[in-house]
Amino acid sequence: MAQKNNDYGANPLGLKRVLVARFSALGDVAMAIPVLYSAARCYPDVEFIFITRPAMTSMFVNAPVNLKPVGVDLKGKYAGTTAMWHLFKDLRREYGFEAFIDLHDVIRTQLLGLFCRLHRIPVRRIRKGRRGKRALTRRTGKIMLPLTSSRARYRGVFYAMGLPLEERFDGLFGRSKAPVDMLPDFARSHSEGERWIGIAPFAAHKGKIYPKEMMERVVEELASDTRNRLFFFGGGASEEQILDGWVNRFPGTVSLAGRRLGFPVELALMSHCDVMVSMDSGNMHLASLVNTPVVSVWGATHPFCGFKGWHQRDCNMVQLPLTCRPCSVFGDKPCHRGDYFCLKGINPSKIVDKVKSVIDS
Repeated sequence: MAQKNNDYGANPLGLKRVLVARFSALGDVAMAIPVLYSAARCYPDVEFIFITRPAMTSMFVNAPVNLKPVGVDLKGKYAGTTAMWHLFKDLRREYGFEAFIDLHDVIRTQLLGLFCRLHRIPVRRIRKGRRGKRALTRRTGKIMLPLTSSRARYRGVFYAMGLPLEERFDGLFGRSKAPVDMLPDFARSHSEGERWIGIAPFAAHKGKIYPKEMMERVVEELASDTRNRLFFFGGGASEEQILDGWVNRFPGTVSLAGRRLGFPVELALMSHCDVMVSMDSGNMHLASLVNTPVVSVWGATHPFCGFKGWHQRDCNMVQLPLTCRPCSVFGDKPCHRGDYFCLKGINPSKIVDKVKSVIDS
């Protein structure tokens, strides 16, 4: 007999524990958060165990009590596809899950799905829309139509499992900013009239990164206004070196690179920023999750691919109307023109003007 959930809708399988998987990347896991939080709140009698890479688990700030993020060591204990059988057995023994929702659809999660089916555990898997993405990114004969967003695809997997959702996520800190005591010491004071601007100038692939020299001009222009306080987000030795160089050149700027503050602290700081400047990157999605407006810069990729930030406004996206765009879903393919004009052709003043329009609105 179908079991009626006392909060949202039917739970036809009478599920008590559901395993959900999405191992990478940062932005994809961040995009899953509104869906996972909504699922947990729509079905408070169901426990959702979300497996991902260990570093990602700390993104789940203020998670519902029935949502448990679990880090899986894919480089150590569970390295390689053959280790997926051991992962399946360990997860089954510890959590006794009754269904598996695959939000990733890669070899590792496909193997977990196979083991689930062998044990008569229902499995539902994301449909990534690969054909539509190929049509959108091919060199000629592009079909320039917006594809289904990743979040909608995630919701579709829950629906297929018999767990339809409505959105019950309004930000990691709700509609408010993070408590001041979550901020790092250097950001505890906020002068009257001071505007905080976060800048995340890096991304995983060249096709997403605005040229360093041009971003430096953006930083110079914004830092020249003494009302502005700039916070640079980044990581890694080379990024730290660039950001430290900007801090030394421009007053009123702070770099977070190398500080190892962790996701909760960085998310708290983002929530206190008046605007975030970001590439099409994980930081764009993180800022979205704390309701901070994002001026996003798009190069080889395109919002039509389905990776727009949660509740971000189209008018705050900076991009050029080139017929070669997008040439890649992730920005990892060689530039069709060979010169990355999709990024180099964006005048720094265009980004500065967009930031000012957001702050002054």
